[in-house]
Amino acid sequence: MSQSRLSRAAALALAVAALGVAGCSKTSDATKADQSYVARDVETLYNFGKETLEKKRYKDAGAIFDEVERQHPYSVWARRAQLMSAFSYYMGREYQEATLAAQRFLSLHPGNKDAPYAYYLIAVCYYEQIIGVERDQKVTQQALDALTELVRRYPNTDYASDARLKIDLARDHLAGKEMDIGRWYQSQGQYLGAIIRFRSVTEKYDTTTHVPEALERLVESYLALGIPEEAKKAAAVLGYNYPGSKWYERAYKLVQKHAA
Repeated sequence: MSQSRLSRAAALALAVAALGVAGCSKTSDATKADQSYVARDVETLYNFGKETLEKKRYKDAGAIFDEVERQHPYSVWARRAQLMSAFSYYMGREYQEATLAAQRFLSLHPGNKDAPYAYYLIAVCYYEQIIGVERDQKVTQQALDALTELVRRYPNTDYASDARLKIDLARDHLAGKEMDIGRWYQSQGQYLGAIIRFRSVTEKYDTTTHVPEALERLVESYLALGIPEEAKKAAAVLGYNYPGSKWYERAYKLVQKHAA
């Protein structure tokens, strides 16, 4: 597990502790291996889930907390167990199960004080599944949507503060995907397709780190299509906003060469 994941797991664990979901005293039966699916009193079952979680048997813990909800659906323990189930599955990298558990909690308790945490957990589950730009970025968009929804609903929470940082990173990742496709179109001589992708970066992801390169690539593509005026416009924007970048230096040389 990476250091960043350890930090996130620690933060989520603290958040769970803050929810007031701690169980009562342990019972002697709680250590028996056959307790996960046998009908029993809610306190014993809940504490068995806690013990299993502490042993880092995350998937098993999630299943036990699910049993708490199934066997005792109308108790206060059921609400607690939904969040603990989501957290357990998250720790076990069972992201789909974690997301479903958190969504179930929100559907049943939309106005609960712990709703921000549930939204945050859903967003982090998507966020931690983000993959390289050479792959499909559906999950990156899902992460961005979930993070944005969290900030919209609960802008003044600590969860929103962390979500804003992740939003910037997710947007940068999506911009990177556009650049990857644009460069491929450019290498194939499909300059119109490349221009569409590069303009998407400059217009839709204008605060990301990919904008300077996108503008320089627009200069290249416009010149390749014989549209020097558009190339000069892109170079001017690049020079105004990123005058000291290597991308402006390259764009300036291209425009000067074409003019000569």
